[in-house]
Amino acid sequence: MAEPIKIIDLRSDTVTKPPPAMRLVMAQAEVGDDVYGEDPTVNRLQSLAAEMLGTEAALFAASGTQSNLLGVMSHCERGDEYIVGQRAHTYRFEGGGAAVLGSIQPQPIEFQEDGTLDLGEVARNIKPKDFHFAKTRLLCLENTQEGKVLPLGYLAEASALAKEHGLSIHLDGARVFNAAVKLKVPVREITRHFDTISFCLSKGLGAPVGSVLCGPREIIDKARRWRKVLGGGMRQAGILAAAGIHALTHHVDRLAQDHENAARLAQGLAQIKELPVEPSKVQTNMVFFTLEPSLFKALQAYLKERGILISGREKVRLVTHLDVSEEDVRAVIAAFKSYFT
Repeated sequence: MAEPIKIIDLRSDTVTKPPPAMRLVMAQAEVGDDVYGEDPTVNRLQSLAAEMLGTEAALFAASGTQSNLLGVMSHCERGDEYIVGQRAHTYRFEGGGAAVLGSIQPQPIEFQEDGTLDLGEVARNIKPKDFHFAKTRLLCLENTQEGKVLPLGYLAEASALAKEHGLSIHLDGARVFNAAVKLKVPVREITRHFDTISFCLSKGLGAPVGSVLCGPREIIDKARRWRKVLGGGMRQAGILAAAGIHALTHHVDRLAQDHENAARLAQGLAQIKELPVEPSKVQTNMVFFTLEPSLFKALQAYLKERGILISGREKVRLVTHLDVSEEDVRAVIAAFKSYFT
């Protein structure tokens, strides 16, 4: 009987499987009813997240989409507005939740090449205090943005601009630990510039479920109510929270391995003339390139037959993670080269 083909899944860092040590702590987790605030493991996760990010409080949520929505809805009221990037996850890939469920208007503006929002453009899009306009309440940034790390100096400038105009500032920090590892700074050196921060446990950190919203206690208390309204109250959630604690205590520093593997992948693919891969643009765990849709579909099918999964929209994104080894990267490069020769 033939050996099964090993699957190398580069579609996202959300596809990781919890390793044995993580499964063990999940099985052994002490639990209670989190809606009553009585799950000790959830409480430990929230305390750990708040301590690491330097905030007063934190709230465990089912997903990054939910955590970001809780943040936006806790800062804004009906008829308010948040400024956000045109391709930002909070605007483009979260089902329009802020508008649909919060009656909060997004004001999208284009990202710059480095993943930042032009702060002059942000300022020009803050609405005047006039009843003809939605009230601009919140600036949302994303770090990393398509794998790019926002500079610390830029974050300080963005925070100052928000304060100058009376705005709150929220970070979609789904991969903020990737940014911190790349910059070689404690994560709080990034998060200190924001009022609230959402980060994912279920991406590069390798937990199976969950995100955490961190911020001032008053905002987190408000978010807790919105979480209940949105159906996000969980009962014996400590089984999931235990995975998050394990991720935060064991899987942060190892993100550097994912970055190294992404750099290796980019360098290998850049040798293929048909692929417009620029290794110098790879900062964290993502490699991007563009292909004609028909060419992409053929490549995708070829790789799938060999156990390699990729995906793409406007461009192809290859993501390294906990379940992708250096050996896997070599196998992927070889498969790409065999396709194009």
